[in-house]
Amino acid sequence: MIPKDATASALELARRVLAIEADAVRALIARLDDRFLAAVSLILASKGRVIVSGIGKSGHVARKLASTLSSTGTPAYFVHPTEASHGDLGMIQRDDVFIGISYSGESDELLQIVPLVKRQGGKLIVMSGNSQSSLAREADVVLDAGVAQEACPLNLAPTASTTAALALGDALAVALLDARGFSADDFARSHPGGALGRKLLTHVSDVMRRGAEVPKVSERATLKEAILEMTRGRIGMTAVLDAGGRVCGIFTDGDLRRALTGLADYSAAKVAEVMSVGPRTIRPEALAVEAVQVMETYKVNQLLVVDAQGELVGALNMHDLFRAKAI
Repeated sequence: MIPKDATASALELARRVLAIEADAVRALIARLDDRFLAAVSLILASKGRVIVSGIGKSGHVARKLASTLSSTGTPAYFVHPTEASHGDLGMIQRDDVFIGISYSGESDELLQIVPLVKRQGGKLIVMSGNSQSSLAREADVVLDAGVAQEACPLNLAPTASTTAALALGDALAVALLDARGFSADDFARSHPGGALGRKLLTHVSDVMRRGAEVPKVSERATLKEAILEMTRGRIGMTAVLDAGGRVCGIFTDGDLRRALTGLADYSAAKVAEVMSVGPRTIRPEALAVEAVQVMETYKVNQLLVVDAQGELVGALNMHDLFRAKAI
């Protein structure tokens, strides 16, 4: 168990760390200027890809920036500077833009490869806390990521500086995203395995029941026939179709309960007498998440899927959407 005085000290230190890092990010706002715009323009004008590199903690920031750029419409990849000097430099082409991240701006590993990148015709953006550093002098654009102090009590471990670099990288990625007109659909296509990808890429036609799985009866069917078909379908309802195969109603468990309490002689009743007219429907090309919204808005658990002519093509219930992880 942590002693009480040590607990208070830990909380005080943690709050100080967060305050220092928040101040470091906030200070970047006032320093954003034409250099940032130049970096955005340089990348937008490039016909190649973005290569991001750094060593140590800056290397971790570089990996994250490359990943964020790639997932938001700017093809990018991380190259380790040491590996680059042992052959991986061949991945860098004339039309590429190279982003070097180094807080000191004096990383030997980057300084070894930067002249070669420039010799190949690549453009160089440097993100550094020292705009007069050796790397900065080689750059086409310098982004100032300097901080007043590290959050480390010794002012040694990269803390506030890495947070500032991460935030500046995010600002660059989002500015590029906006300039490219990158949409939520574009994001989903690069994240097909994620929750957003499932919501934006899964359509009703992907999850709906088809053919014999869809319970349906004619509007001339008896109540008994409708009950048997609803039982067979096992989704708590049956579609009711007119002579042309178009949906004219739906018969659900709720309709059945109301019929049993309201009909004097249900043995001879027709389904058209007890069905719900004008049921909620959805088109097969609609997104599955739209089906969820319809169900939640109108408090229904099933939807009939119809084509442009109103003909039945499928059905789905809430369980189908749960299985598809659209909810």
